[in-house]
Amino acid sequence: MEAIPARARAYVACVVLGALLCLLPLPSVRTPWWAVALLAALYAGCEQITRWRLLGTFYPVLLAGAFLLPPPAAALVAVPGALLSPVAGRPRVLRRIWRAAELVVAVRAAAGVHWALGGRDAVVASDFPYALLPALGAVSAFCLVLSVLDGGILALAERVPVRRAWRGLFLRSLAPIGVHGLAGLMMAVLWRSPYGPFAALLVLLPMCVSAWVFAQYHRERAAHQATIRALVQAVDIKDGYTRGHSERVGQASMMIARELGMDDERVEVLRFAGILHDVGKLGVPTRLLRKDGPLTPEERRVIELHPEYGHEMVRGIAFLGEARAAVLHHHERLDGSGYPYGLVGTQIPECARVVAVADAFDAMTSTRSYRRARPVATALEELQRCAGAQFDPRMVTALVRSLGRYGWNPAVTAGEEPPTVPPARPAQSRPGAHR
Repeated sequence: MEAIPARARAYVACVVLGALLCLLPLPSVRTPWWAVALLAALYAGCEQITRWRLLGTFYPVLLAGAFLLPPPAAALVAVPGALLSPVAGRPRVLRRIWRAAELVVAVRAAAGVHWALGGRDAVVASDFPYALLPALGAVSAFCLVLSVLDGGILALAERVPVRRAWRGLFLRSLAPIGVHGLAGLMMAVLWRSPYGPFAALLVLLPMCVSAWVFAQYHRERAAHQATIRALVQAVDIKDGYTRGHSERVGQASMMIARELGMDDERVEVLRFAGILHDVGKLGVPTRLLRKDGPLTPEERRVIELHPEYGHEMVRGIAFLGEARAAVLHHHERLDGSGYPYGLVGTQIPECARVVAVADAFDAMTSTRSYRRARPVATALEELQRCAGAQFDPRMVTALVRSLGRYGWNPAVTAGEEPPTVPPARPAQSRPGAHR
């Protein structure tokens, strides 16, 4: 309790009081208590499933209760599940009470709007599409109440600035809760049909499966991101002068890919390619990467092996797709003077030609151990001068157009800090220094 500010506790107390008022019965309305108990048990079960991280927040049962039951009874459905639900952080008891109170108020508002718009009669008569209008009003009321209450707790308990606490909460929640509302409406209609509550429960099965698949997708995507981030951080630690370079190259590669009209999946692959293009430096001796003086021909040849080292490292990572070819060939040049294989023109994979331009651009616009950063305009002029011999003109033009439209505001997310500006030294001391 000590971690919660006094004003936030007062706010929670007011919401709890409001929730208790929402549970006051309506004497004139007959309540089917068996239905309340069944829906409450079903919602509590769904909340326990979230503890296993199979689903996110699951509202169809609550909204089905709002469509089926009188408003006070519908609000009661949320109480057991919310009080037993898993919560993150302490104090857990207060957080559960808060969750139960805000859901009670939100469901009461949704049921009240649905009742006022004649939705109960439409559900009983299975009157479509008229039943959709009260359901839409109920879902909107549900989202609005949750957004207002969540914004208040963000401002008071999390100390989020007031002007930002409510920004976008309603619009972000409307679409996903709208889908849950449609499932809840289907449950309610089937519940009132001759097939009864059992048929209504079948609606939850495809919802649960789809939510589980969606959660698995995000879990797999998070694992991919963690794999890539670990490799990038290892490179940044080893070669401190290029800290943040990999993610900036990934961002520039993504800008080029989008300008070329590539689909979202390829854009993501190109971002991976840019981020991982220098991962082979993990196989290069650290003394060479951090050497202050000019490199000998033998040392240069060792460093020029890093594309092949990188390709070997990522060859078994299936989700990278064509990004693996970019890791291997991003130092090839159109005129055949690049490495490691001296490929010419279109022999160089398209993704590698994208990353080559992004790599050169960031190398020129970043401060390195051997020279200071160039202005963006100067770097673009240099890329255009070398287009056709070293770089693919299409990729250079795409980068120029994209930067003209959006500017260059690299967002580095791996926790990098900008390197200090060391004394400049001749550019010939490093391989890959773009003339």
